[in-house]
Amino acid sequence: MSDPTNTNSTRILTVANVLTFLRMALIPIFAMLMIYGHEGWALIVFAGAGLSDGIDGFLARTLKQESELGTIIDPIADKLLMTTAFIILSIPAVFGAHPPRHLPVEPYVTITVIGRDILIIAVAGTISLMTGFRGFRPSWLGKASTFVQVFGVIAILIAAVYPQLRGFYLPTVYITITFFAVVSGIHYVFQVASLMKADANRRESAANDDP
Repeated sequence: MSDPTNTNSTRILTVANVLTFLRMALIPIFAMLMIYGHEGWALIVFAGAGLSDGIDGFLARTLKQESELGTIIDPIADKLLMTTAFIILSIPAVFGAHPPRHLPVEPYVTITVIGRDILIIAVAGTISLMTGFRGFRPSWLGKASTFVQVFGVIAILIAAVYPQLRGFYLPTVYITITFFAVVSGIHYVFQVASLMKADANRRESAANDDP
């Protein structure tokens, strides 16, 4: 007889989850490469980590290996990667005694990115504790913001490797990342309110249908 607990939803070592764990393992490697001045290698490691973010979700759906663990660790891996990247890229010493123009990353960018994540965690945690609501899910603007952040960090690292490019596009990269972080954070609050209202309506409808 097959084990009823051995389902895709409870599996741990799926291909997608292994890629997510690998992405988490690359985070300290990326940080050390940046701290020791190996921007080129850091770019390669970060690009690989960012690429795995899209591949793991695609594989989970294609191979029908979506799991509860994956829904938990995937966003955690994303937040750890992006938070580490922006903090490291905001440290002046990482770029030497005389940092090039537009580097390190402007503090307002890092504060906005991390502040958005803190806002989302605080809102979700408070609502969950007070109401027991668990129906949180990422918004399309949140996914777009993560996409912009990943490619923004890649663009910043390219400018670190090729200094002649930094003044050409880095200010635009900073503004774009900040804009998406702010808009997606505000949108998430309204989305949660909408989800809670829909959940309350379903509960009320179910209660009215009971004999």
